[in-house]
Amino acid sequence: MLSRIAESLFWIGRYIERADGTARILDVHLERLNQLPESQQREASQEMLTIMGSWPTDEEYGLQDLLQYMAYDRKSGASIAGALVQARENARRARETVSSNLWETLNTTYYGLNQHRKDVVGAFRFCHWVLERTAMMRGFSDSTMSKDDSWQFMQLGRSLETADMTARMLAAVDTQSSGLSWVTMLRSAGAYESFLRTPDVAFGEKSAAEFLLMDRWFPRSIVSSFAMAEDCLIKLDPSVHRVGFDNDARRIVGQARSFLEFHHSENILDELPEHMERVQRTVAQASDAITRRYFSHMADNAWVGEKA
Repeated sequence: MLSRIAESLFWIGRYIERADGTARILDVHLERLNQLPESQQREASQEMLTIMGSWPTDEEYGLQDLLQYMAYDRKSGASIAGALVQARENARRARETVSSNLWETLNTTYYGLNQHRKDVVGAFRFCHWVLERTAMMRGFSDSTMSKDDSWQFMQLGRSLETADMTARMLAAVDTQSSGLSWVTMLRSAGAYESFLRTPDVAFGEKSAAEFLLMDRWFPRSIVSSFAMAEDCLIKLDPSVHRVGFDNDARRIVGQARSFLEFHHSENILDELPEHMERVQRTVAQASDAITRRYFSHMADNAWVGEKA
């Protein structure tokens, strides 16, 4: 597989998951933000943009600005619309690799982006439409693509982006003006019902935070996402050494997963900012390491040679 195709598949997975995660975050916060006084709306909107980390925060933003930047800005890969545009563009570059079902779903979604009102009510409907469309994309990639290297790269991108988006959902707990509860935090990740069905569950923010951080069975938890990314990296490069790893991405992800999986603390809520910073740093470092190993022009021929 050429490195450019592998890179496109990796970013298809990341952009689809980014659109899904951003839609989840925006959806559960819109109603609360819409009920706040205008001054608190500006403060909460500023906090939300800071959490998402992709827009300048030295200016004042209102609710409509939040909707534009998080939902409708097609030129920004950090917005919902922009992420879906980029996912479709990467699929076009890898058209011979992605399935026809996945391509058609991405293409139809792309042409449907402009068919939504850009007010608060329209944003609610837009978020739910996006969640349905991204679920279809994931379903088609899982059911119509072989679980070969192509699918592994897509899944690798999805897993890393899921960890990053869940970290941002948890970071929203620290916002001062939004008044977020542990129920809102779980609903942001689509985890509320799974959390309630967990045996011996203890209701409260501490248990909810631990669930999203460390639960091994819930697919959007950070530990589960890192475990999936680690599994993809093993299948992409199954070579084993008696000491250490020559795959920096696998080492970075494995260390982060092990730290969280075996971490115990009575003050997990106080440690959330530190954990979230570590997770986002891990995703950035792992993405850089994956790029160096698999996607750079210098690595292209070497990797093809290894796979031959």
